[in-house]
Amino acid sequence: MHVEIRKAGDIVIVDMKGKLAAGLGDQILRETIDELLGEQWKKVLLNLSEVTFMDSAGVGELVAGLKTAKRFGASLRLLNANERVHSTLYISRLLPVFELYRDEKEAVSAFA
Repeated sequence: MHVEIRKAGDIVIVDMKGKLAAGLGDQILRETIDELLGEQWKKVLLNLSEVTFMDSAGVGELVAGLKTAKRFGASLRLLNANERVHSTLYISRLLPVFELYRDEKEAVSAFA
């Protein structure tokens, strides 16, 4: 898992690439979210467009990140989940839990 961070005003966009899976992928996501919340970012957008695989550990880390964000008074949303990731969230019955966007401009404006 590789992560790059961009900023759009008061929104931080986390571009994720690779496998969001047990081991390094879920750990990198947890550390990234914890670091951003520690820096007082309140609007976090996870770009999943280049996540090629997600297992139950990755799903668990997304849920944990969402809970942590809410505890800090922050908002965590998902962007560009590909078909494989989308179906994993669907099978896990988590689609209603997350705010999921297909377009970055739409996601950014939804934070306003």
